This record gives sequence, C-alpha cells and structure tokens, in this order.
Amino acid sequence: MMRRPVAGWLGLMASVLLAGLLAAPALSAPADWADWLAGFRAKAKAEGIGETTLHAALDGLEPIQSILERDRKQPEFTLTFPQYIDRVVTDAKVQQGRAMARDHADLLARISRKYGVQSRFILAIWGIESFYGRHTGKEAVVAALATLSYDRRRSSFFQSQLLAALRMADKGYIDLATMKGSWAGAMGQPQFIPTSYLAYAVDEDGDGRRDIWNSLPDIFGSIANYLARHGWTADQTWGRPVQVPASLRGRWATLSEDANKSKPMPLPRWGELGVRMPAGGALPTRPLPTVLVAPDGKDGPMFATYPNYRRILNYNPSHLYALAVGVLSDRIESVQ
Repeated sequence: MMRRPVAGWLGLMASVLLAGLLAAPALSAPADWADWLAGFRAKAKAEGIGETTLHAALDGLEPIQSILERDRKQPEFTLTFPQYIDRVVTDAKVQQGRAMARDHADLLARISRKYGVQSRFILAIWGIESFYGRHTGKEAVVAALATLSYDRRRSSFFQSQLLAALRMADKGYIDLATMKGSWAGAMGQPQFIPTSYLAYAVDEDGDGRRDIWNSLPDIFGSIANYLARHGWTADQTWGRPVQVPASLRGRWATLSEDANKSKPMPLPRWGELGVRMPAGGALPTRPLPTVLVAPDGKDGPMFATYPNYRRILNYNPSHLYALAVGVLSDRIESVQ
C-alpha cells in the first residue's frame, strides 16, 4: 500500500541507486532516545494503546542505525520506462502470475465478484509489490517505525504509522512477532503501511484476523478492497499504449499538465487528434475521461490511461509503478 501515505513500498522502484552514497550521520545520544521513547509511550497511552501492548512493543527498544541510513540515501539516477519494465515486469513474473491465476482461479473469481476488481489487477499488484509473496521484508515494523519517528525529519508521518502499528497489535489483528516488513514499515504481501492496513485490510477467510502476511483470501481481498474503496470500475481496463503523431507531440506543452501527463479529454477526442492504437487502428469510442501519460516525456512512449489507472496511482503515486501494474496485468491475461 510512502506513497506515501498509500498502500506499499517494495513496488516503488522508479529510481535506483547506481553510484556510491554517503553514510548517514549517527543517531543522537541514547539519553535523547530514552526521552523521546518516554514521550511517545505517553502519547500512545493517551491514544488508547493498552499497557500490555506498550510493554511488549517498546520495552528495551533501540533505534536502528541502518534504517536511518537507508532513509537518507538519495537516488541519483532515474530509470527510463523501458528499463523499468525490463526490471519489474520480467518473464518470470508474468509466468508466475499466470500460474497463480490458474492455481487460485476460484478464490480470485469470488473476490473479483465481491469487490468488482478484475483478478488480473489483484495479481499484478501482488506480483509487483512482493513477487507473489516472496519478498515481504524482514524488519521488525515497530522498531523500524520508531527509528524513523525519532529521526524527526518526517516524524509526524512515521509516528502516525507507529501508532497504527501498535493499534493493530493492541486489537489482536496481528502479533508483534509476526509484524515484519520493509525498512519503512510496509507490511505483508500487498505491502500496506499500517494506516492502510487499518483502513483497507480485510478478514476474507473469516478467522478473526486480517492476515496480509500468510492468508491468500485476506491478501487478495485486501488489495481488491483498497482499489474498490478508491473508486475502481469493474467494466474498465487501465489504459493502453498508443501511437501519438509528431504534430501532437509538438503541441505537448499546450496539452499537458506537466511533462509526464496530459490534461484529461474524452477518449474519442484523442482519436480525432490523431492518436491511434499500437498497430495503427482507431481508438475505442467509449467516452472515457482519458489522460495521455508520457513517463519519459513527450518524445518517449505514451499511454492512453483511464480512470482505473488513477486508482492504481492511489496505491502508489508513481507513473512507472502504475504503468507496470497495467502492463503486467495485460501480460498475465494474454494467452501465449
């Protein structure tokens, strides 16, 4: 589900580290940590977190220097769209997605009907966020979020996530030992941050827990619920690659909101302006509000994107991420 605040972290790889990076300065003196932790404990207690949970989560807790170092590293190079797709939408990921679609067809169909979200999009987000559950993160979420809260640079955001994580444990949704995730607190196979977990995770298997770490019904249902609650439309796709004439690219500054996306117009209007399907055919005539997305700017590949694309951006506000979900969903569905 930092974005963030939104659903998850592992899928957000629009930038990568390709050069040496400076180490972060050391954390402050232990006394400062003790003072901060005491203040946070009081705040959490005032927010209704029980003493048993506070003792289990915070007693003996220490900041983690490596978490701070990772947070302070800044990417120096950005991947192009083709580079990103080659890294994120691999043949292995496509084949595994198709296998998962076959193996869990009945469960996916039931959840798709319930939430109005096509199975291929549930699978695509699952695949990109955690490679279908292979890579969910091994950090203790409470310790990671406490370290980031203590750092104070984005303390307010991370404290809200830390409080939400404690609330999850306090309500018995998940035990602290199981609450593992990324260094920034994204959790489980859909990589929800704690506030997203509280808002959108579901107990689809009826066992009384919203287990996005181990339960496939809960994992699929939670992804679908997130998209549905953000306005997903069941009878629409995400968008499609398109041919854009040079004359239109030359007018990009007058048509665009920024370098990477156009102003919205009905899909047929884009057809009138010369936009075509990849093979040169006419665009569909359904009057969907459509935004042209140009991840590499006006001279690179372009995509006609529909309202559901914006719902994927709610999950992760990166055009590269959202396009990768769309591309992977199409490849999972295609028969080859």
